[in-house]
Amino acid sequence: MTEGALAGFTVAVTAERRRSEMAALLERRGARVVSAPAITIIPLVDDDALRAATEACIGLEPHLVVATTGFGFRGWLEAAEGWGLAEPLRAAMRNAKIIARGPKPCGAIRAAGLTEDWAAKTEASEEVLERLLSDGVAGRRIVVQEHGEPQTEFVDALRNAGAAVVEVPVYRWAMPPDVAPVRRMAEQVAAGQIDAVTFTSAPAVKAFLRIAQDANADVGAAFASSTLAACVGPVTAAPLVERDIPVITPERYRLGALIKTVTDELPRRAVRLRVAGSTLEVRGHAVLIDDAFHALAPAAMAILVSLARRPGVVVSKEQLADALPRGNDGHAVDVAVARLRAALGSGKHIETVIKRGYRLRVDEAA
Repeated sequence: MTEGALAGFTVAVTAERRRSEMAALLERRGARVVSAPAITIIPLVDDDALRAATEACIGLEPHLVVATTGFGFRGWLEAAEGWGLAEPLRAAMRNAKIIARGPKPCGAIRAAGLTEDWAAKTEASEEVLERLLSDGVAGRRIVVQEHGEPQTEFVDALRNAGAAVVEVPVYRWAMPPDVAPVRRMAEQVAAGQIDAVTFTSAPAVKAFLRIAQDANADVGAAFASSTLAACVGPVTAAPLVERDIPVITPERYRLGALIKTVTDELPRRAVRLRVAGSTLEVRGHAVLIDDAFHALAPAAMAILVSLARRPGVVVSKEQLADALPRGNDGHAVDVAVARLRAALGSGKHIETVIKRGYRLRVDEAA
């Protein structure tokens, strides 16, 4: 991934786990990063319900164990270790078939000295359920590791098919203690100030949409028009897809692949024009002139975006004033244009049309 490929773009990170890593990867590529975890993870290491489920798993002598997340599976074994139950738990699993909901739990399973019998390629619970039901579960004893919330439909389907099921609540999702940062992020998205939002879990998507709704921030319109919604995989993307919000996902459902997808996609969305003999690439809060980076103040950026939307067309001062972050009059437009010209290093790109407004001196589309 090219260094500086995201220069001029603002990318939001909604993850709690690995958010520092994601921010560092994006900043290394030149992005401005806004970070606000949409959910928080509450481990249940000392929870009575987790211990009871662990003891039930050991006593049940299960036929099948379903591991849904690597983070949760590792946390489960760490908790069992603290209670002196790790080895009995491993022994119970060795005598069972282990089903993994994708490669991440596979890694945790192998790290524990165990081996999975099958893994879902789509990383979706629906694929796991389809496989189990097709194989037949009547009379089978099944342990299901939860991932943040009860898997009610999944477990009910197994029980209705005749299985005895033990649910293991390793951790749960919750709203962050302070939702103000997420609310501000949603408002920035609605205002068109963020170019892409990254999501790494479906609960984070749901929480973000809920907080945005409570703040009356129309993020759906922004995602439909200008802001990129980038999800690590189709399971994460499902709450957005249900609302007909366009989403991109990488072919490989991994954090690095997600960052690469954003790095590839955002520059493709930039507006490129030939203006006064130069190539202008208009990005979120900056412009590249013949690949040279020029950061712009919000007012200057608003003027440039308005002109670039109608290349070569005269845009009136009234229309440009409406585009300014805080509105204002024709004088404010003249000041913003002057500052824009200074930031571009030349006045040749923007033409003043007396008594009418301004326009870009467009040669042809780049």
